[in-house]
Amino acid sequence: MENLNTNKPKILVVDDDADIIDLLAYNLEKSGYQVQTAANGLDALSIAQSFVPDLILLDIMLPKLDGVEVGRRLREMPETKDKYLVFLTARLEEYSEVAAFEVGADDYIIKPIRPRALVSRIQALFRRDKEKNGQVQNSLKIGDIWIDRESYTVTFKDELLPFPKKEFELLYFLAQNPDKVFSRDELLQAIWGEDVYILSRTVDVHIRKIREKIGEDYIKTIKGVGYKWSWTPS
Repeated sequence: MENLNTNKPKILVVDDDADIIDLLAYNLEKSGYQVQTAANGLDALSIAQSFVPDLILLDIMLPKLDGVEVGRRLREMPETKDKYLVFLTARLEEYSEVAAFEVGADDYIIKPIRPRALVSRIQALFRRDKEKNGQVQNSLKIGDIWIDRESYTVTFKDELLPFPKKEFELLYFLAQNPDKVFSRDELLQAIWGEDVYILSRTVDVHIRKIREKIGEDYIKTIKGVGYKWSWTPS
């Protein structure tokens, strides 16, 4: 019988390759994590709802439901909307990476997987989250926006809006640093960290999705440089 320790972070591994599942489960359990596994997209959603993992390792090419669609649904589920989502894939096309980050990926790892490196990246995600929680205010009220760090919620004009984890963190980071211009690389490092290798256009994708929810008045584009939070009371 599985020995569950509630103090251990929980990870759901989703892959249709039994050898990869065994390899990852062994190394993650050895590193102190609780692990459950799924071999297809539909089982992944069902297990995620009951297991409520802190992090999901998700292959893109899955039977029954592909990984990108699984990721999108995970971001809509109350149990997993704010949890870490790390994609695993053998696909090298840029559009696959962009699609993964558009649905709220926290990291994107190309196979073949090196277990020790993967564990290090997972540990970095959890460590960075703890560091951020110790450095930020619990909430911010700016104009029509209320941002609550404790519940990871954003209210705009009295409407509660869905914000995936990385969109939320990017919004919060900019709002905490008003009128300061950040380059795309600076935002990538601040929100995704130095250990995550992703395209700089990922920032543009997230900014676009944030603006679709709160409009154009809060985040300004500084041409050739990056972005800044700039709001003036009317």
